Amino acid sequence: MSTSDLAERTEQVIARRQGVLHTFEESRYFAVALIAPILLFFIALNVIPTMWMIGMSFYDYSLTSAAAPSFIGAQNYSRIMNDADLWSAFGRTFVFVVLAVGIETALGIALGFLFWGSTQMPGRRVALTLLFVPMVLTPVASGLFWRLIYEPTFGVANYLMQNVLGFKVDFLTNINWAFGAVLFVDIWMWTPFMILMTLAALGSVPKAELEAAEVDRLSWWQRLVHVILPHGKFILMLGILLRTIDAYKTTDLVFLMTNGGPGNITELIGLKLYRYAFASLNIGFSSAIALILLLIAIAFTSIYLYVLNLRSRREA
Repeated sequence: MSTSDLAERTEQVIARRQGVLHTFEESRYFAVALIAPILLFFIALNVIPTMWMIGMSFYDYSLTSAAAPSFIGAQNYSRIMNDADLWSAFGRTFVFVVLAVGIETALGIALGFLFWGSTQMPGRRVALTLLFVPMVLTPVASGLFWRLIYEPTFGVANYLMQNVLGFKVDFLTNINWAFGAVLFVDIWMWTPFMILMTLAALGSVPKAELEAAEVDRLSWWQRLVHVILPHGKFILMLGILLRTIDAYKTTDLVFLMTNGGPGNITELIGLKLYRYAFASLNIGFSSAIALILLLIAIAFTSIYLYVLNLRSRREA
């Protein structure tokens, strides 16, 4: 076989394989093959456990009992409705979410605009890097770190209070200070996230429109409403949504810092669910609570999406 014949046959084989691949790519099976691993992963780790949780919420099932699970219908949900302590935890969680997300959003937007408008500020990159450090720390490390800071005997916070105000406060065991102390740590941890989302939102605004607004001498408020928000609102609202859901399920930080105390002043609903599921091992009742938490999280998402699309609906 000559060299030219071998080259021609090789080209034919390559063309045939490319044709088969092109046909496969155009078929619907190619799209299914691409997303099949993700779908299987999602079904195995999300759909199946969720369906199991929904089913168990209608059963009386405890790992501390040798009895088999027994179907009790909606009794777990009736128990939730009549559990004043549980609803008190829901109320504390709601206050925590509103304060944490509200303050983090306000600080994040203010600092985001500050860094966005001061590109020539000396040390800007170093300041941003240091500012993002709390966000990358694990809640376990942050909780232990701040527990030592709040320590009444040798903690830095009490050392400063003693020298500045002349008295000490046991932040984590004082009923008047514990909730605010935990809230402050959450704000310290996650305000950088809102700064990052604000910078991303501002970065999505076309420079040409900003320059046109400057030429037209629009006020700062007019630029914000008519130029910045239409382009950056989706990213900013996404950040608020993610922070709302994350603050809503805060557990590890509270567990490490106060374990819900003093009394139950810092016992959020995530910690309450942990106690029922892993301390009391009451799988049926904790599944019902988890399902309600899931529905509330879905409601949060729906509300944010509705607000996000409200203006486009009005314009349509």
